[in-house]
Amino acid sequence: MERSLVLIKPDAMQRGLAGTIISRLENLGLKLVAIKVLHPDKALAQRHYAVHKDKPFYDSLVDYISSAPVIACVFEDKRAVEVIRKAMGATDPAKSEKGTIRSDFGLDIERNTVHGSDSAATAEEEIKLFFAEDEIFSY
Repeated sequence: MERSLVLIKPDAMQRGLAGTIISRLENLGLKLVAIKVLHPDKALAQRHYAVHKDKPFYDSLVDYISSAPVIACVFEDKRAVEVIRKAMGATDPAKSEKGTIRSDFGLDIERNTVHGSDSAATAEEEIKLFFAEDEIFSY
């Protein structure tokens, strides 16, 4: 089974969309195997977005994701990353396919409601940032 990290971002939390987003993913057959509410500090945000460190939007991403609580989830499926990426839609909600999470709820390219791992390898590293192995359950 493949796993993927999903973060329900501050804008979605503030608008009460967490349950809707989790439900959409579960309705696609994805199995929720870990979940927690946390308020990422700057250090965690910097590690999470390290791949973007040299990009002009890095500081803004770090500030945003650490601005309020998020929900971190791990979903499992044979094709978890692919299924979640398709359900989320393009990073820019204005360019997302209709009916995707970001198209329906995203406010702009940064406040796009949700983060999902972009590959199985990335997912493994991202999950380790947010969860200890004993916080992830198989059932």
